[in-house]
Amino acid sequence: MPVSEDPLGTAALLVDSRGRYLLHLRDANKKICDPGTWSIPGGNREGAESSREAVERELLEETGLTVPLEEFTVVDCVGPDGIKGRIRVYLGAWDGDADSLPCPEGIMFRHFGADTIPYLTMCPWTKEVIDLHQAQAPASVPQARPSGRARLNVVGVHLYLEQDGKVLLGLRHPDSAYAGSTHHFLAGHCEQESAVACLVREAEEEAGLVIDPEDVELAHVVHMVDEPGAQPRVGFVFRARQWTGTPQVREPDRCVSWGWWPADALPDRVVPYTRAAIEGIRAGRLYTEMGW
Repeated sequence: MPVSEDPLGTAALLVDSRGRYLLHLRDANKKICDPGTWSIPGGNREGAESSREAVERELLEETGLTVPLEEFTVVDCVGPDGIKGRIRVYLGAWDGDADSLPCPEGIMFRHFGADTIPYLTMCPWTKEVIDLHQAQAPASVPQARPSGRARLNVVGVHLYLEQDGKVLLGLRHPDSAYAGSTHHFLAGHCEQESAVACLVREAEEEAGLVIDPEDVELAHVVHMVDEPGAQPRVGFVFRARQWTGTPQVREPDRCVSWGWWPADALPDRVVPYTRAAIEGIRAGRLYTEMGW
């Protein structure tokens, strides 16, 4: 099989309808390319992959996204060992919530406007790519997808535990990117796993609870958007009929306490769809829509 002449590196520059760029904060203090800088998703080709195949794979692995991409430019880069290389960059449009993305590598994803880029610690070649895109704007700004076309839905799982008429809720950390100082289910986003497997994993990681998948049943589903046109979310709420362990705070940067609350007397500050799901479960409903 002939060897591709594509550059070894690939990357995806994703721009939303407001002209903001999706950036990835890379780990610091590691022997990786451009540690501690804001960059864009991507990675090297593997085997006989083309650049397009590689960037689509890397984007899916790093963000869970599959979006149409078009070739944009090729830039020079320098690896952690000082070896020079090249990166083929692709351009795409995505209007979702950066906080909703999984982040198996690095620290976080965020959207930034062009006016903020100069104040960030930027990966040099990423800054070059954004500068080039700005020089060509608005002609090269991708158009948002029509609402009638397929749209990625974020899949979340949520644990509904009840004992003696009380429901388990966690108080999220005040500095949490989502729902700070608000009560919420034990929850997480599905990775490369089934929804039940995700629930079992999150229960152990977040609260030290051991749950047998055979003891899990679907209790409610919430399909929601924060506002019309925003990225849709599907929340599966699972009931565990039994479990082992007492809830512990194992991720203090996200949750500061666990508590049992009467189902008919929840705390004032509860994530709205969490409250809606509990009300739906108590009423015997299986499904709720919000924000549409």
